[in-house]
Amino acid sequence: MPIYTRTGDSGDTALVGGTRASKASTRVEAYGALDEAVCAIGAARVVVSDPDLTAMLRFLQQRMMNCAGALASPNLGPGAAVSADDVAALEAAIDRFTGRVGGVSGFVLPAGSEAATRLQIARATTRRAERRAVALAAEAPVDPLVRTFVNRASDLLYSAALLANALAGVTPEPWDRSAEPPVL
Repeated sequence: MPIYTRTGDSGDTALVGGTRASKASTRVEAYGALDEAVCAIGAARVVVSDPDLTAMLRFLQQRMMNCAGALASPNLGPGAAVSADDVAALEAAIDRFTGRVGGVSGFVLPAGSEAATRLQIARATTRRAERRAVALAAEAPVDPLVRTFVNRASDLLYSAALLANALAGVTPEPWDRSAEPPVL
């Protein structure tokens, strides 16, 4: 089977179940944003060396793909993509990761090690995907667990970035709302 089908050349695409939607529709934007997030997580995953973190990122990618599938499936029922146990697994990982770095004391700049920076990009991309899912939910039914999972996923990515910096021996740079410009 070829990769190309030519069926989307006119600007629409097939949803799960066979109906077609504009590629600019809120639904396609929502699952497309999740696709971007999954790719960003993968870009982070390739530079992460901690086995616990790597395993959690793999799990996260798998479930985020489930979430994208749920958004592409207008007739998929609640709980088909992710479960409350999946959300609990993210929360447990967040607690483990923040416990390993000694807790969270505020916002930090997305910088430091390569892994941490990529994880922060994945976090921001996931937040965009969450906003797109919320926009879709204003127009059509969206499984609340999908929205919860994606929200928690961004929290996990933030704590993972903190852990990646700690593992690399990098002290995170806190956000300073009153930072002065450098003297050059």
